[in-house]
Amino acid sequence: MKIGVPKEIKNNENRVGMTPAGVFELTKRNHIVYIQSSAGFGSGFFDKDYQEVGAVILDSIEEVYGSSDMIVKVKEPIEEEYELIKPNQVVFTYFHFASSETLTRAMIKSNAICIAYETVEDENGSLPLLIPMSEVAGRMSIQQGAKYLEKPIKGRGVLLGGVPGVPPGKVLVLGAGIVGVQAAKMAAGLGAHVTVMDISMKQLRYVNDVMPNHVVTEFSSEYNIRKRIKEADLIIGGVLIKGAKAPKLITKDMLKDMTPGTVIVDVAVDQGGCFETTKATTHEDPTYIIDDVVHYCVANMPGAVPYTSTVALTNVTLPYVIKLANEGWEKACNSSATFAKGLNIVKGDVVYKEIAEAFDIAMA
Repeated sequence: MKIGVPKEIKNNENRVGMTPAGVFELTKRNHIVYIQSSAGFGSGFFDKDYQEVGAVILDSIEEVYGSSDMIVKVKEPIEEEYELIKPNQVVFTYFHFASSETLTRAMIKSNAICIAYETVEDENGSLPLLIPMSEVAGRMSIQQGAKYLEKPIKGRGVLLGGVPGVPPGKVLVLGAGIVGVQAAKMAAGLGAHVTVMDISMKQLRYVNDVMPNHVVTEFSSEYNIRKRIKEADLIIGGVLIKGAKAPKLITKDMLKDMTPGTVIVDVAVDQGGCFETTKATTHEDPTYIIDDVVHYCVANMPGAVPYTSTVALTNVTLPYVIKLANEGWEKACNSSATFAKGLNIVKGDVVYKEIAEAFDIAMA
């Protein structure tokens, strides 16, 4: 199969769809891999690194799309790429369709086969291709939140870990999944007082078992959220519903109950966000302020640490890319329920229920 890896063109997106190590595994199986020139630079991988493992370097994104049976990338195609995607071409990436009707309609029009990393689901219900980026984003949410709590950036001026004689900052984590657990781990490591909320008692029990004593759990309800946001310095939104829009757990009217300078980080922004006031931002311009509350809603947080993110992503996507290349998408999806759940749009038809429901589109 001919596999193309274009350069990411989303704002400040420095990741690349595949490492040289991943390319090597494909070329040794006699697949042809096209890499757009400089695609890996932001992640610390250079054209010569790809050439040494058998990749073909192409100068333009148009050549990569035009030459390939399957496109492997990191982020969803943006408007400049829509017309480059060919009918029957497989596009394997993070799509997050439920957050963008424009993207959904464009991919329907393309007649491509859209397989989304974030909805590939294994037999125990976990999302193996979403986990590593959720781990990165969860850890980064505390790193970024701590920075934006600084007063020169309009935060409260709170040091999360405190110092002797001064209590530590308070972190509220909404969601006890991968993002929430990683955020809680980082916040706890800094010495903050952490509260993790979720509607799953199973997840809360897990957090309670593995975290230190200064991480506490509480069942998530509107009443409890309204109570906790009044005292929180940093709030992390990490709630995910597979393939669907995130629920709005913090509404605009709740902002007035927060202390001025509180920072909220919405890791669920790719799925529409779990704060009513969320709007996607970029690494170039990451924050905005509403009612004296600092919002950090960068839609590609792991793109700020591209080397770590690219290696972590290739580690999990490579077996799936190899299966697609060896068997073709139809055989791969027919033989694997895990793969089949990754199918979102097939040759103009929406085949994933949550996407169809999000935009009132008839399913195939």
